[in-house]
Amino acid sequence: MPAYGFHVILTFVLGYLLGSIPFGIIVTKLGGGPDPRTIGSGNIGATNVLRSGNKKLAALTLLGDALKGTVAVLLGWWLGGEGTALAAAFGAFLGHLFPIWLGFKGGKGVATYLGVALALQPWAALVFAASWLATAKLSKFSSLSALVATTATPLALWLLGHGRMAALMAVLTALLWFMHRENIARLVAGTEGRIGQKG
Repeated sequence: MPAYGFHVILTFVLGYLLGSIPFGIIVTKLGGGPDPRTIGSGNIGATNVLRSGNKKLAALTLLGDALKGTVAVLLGWWLGGEGTALAAAFGAFLGHLFPIWLGFKGGKGVATYLGVALALQPWAALVFAASWLATAKLSKFSSLSALVATTATPLALWLLGHGRMAALMAVLTALLWFMHRENIARLVAGTEGRIGQKG
């Protein structure tokens, strides 16, 4: 196998292992909070941890889930450049969605998506953050904010000539939308929970 192909596979696997670290469970266990799988939507991400009422644990979960995507991509850059960075990004995102340690039942990918964008193109993370914050301020829906932000990010990358990155982020966007399919249904029905809402 050519060295480059080996590096792509290696960074994908390493990215997956990093992405599959369940920070929501680790943080709440160490911080004395409830297991996020037992509250709200049962999701292990920061939004669901926030439903416990503990903003500190939610913030730590958000940070951990984002950084694992960032670290994976930076490792990919170091090992071989853009191609291996993209492989690591894809692996990390899949690891978060489908962690082997939790029976392939993970989070919905928003924080890890942001962490990946930050390492690929920092300004893309700014596009994501600005889109998320603006939508959240107007709507108070975390899920809608994620859907808008993950649509804006690959579009911005494509418009500015980063075709390969745009293509990857578009794939991640499609996966994230799939993971949010129940949220989308609740948004349409008008029953989606708002940011900070418990239960």
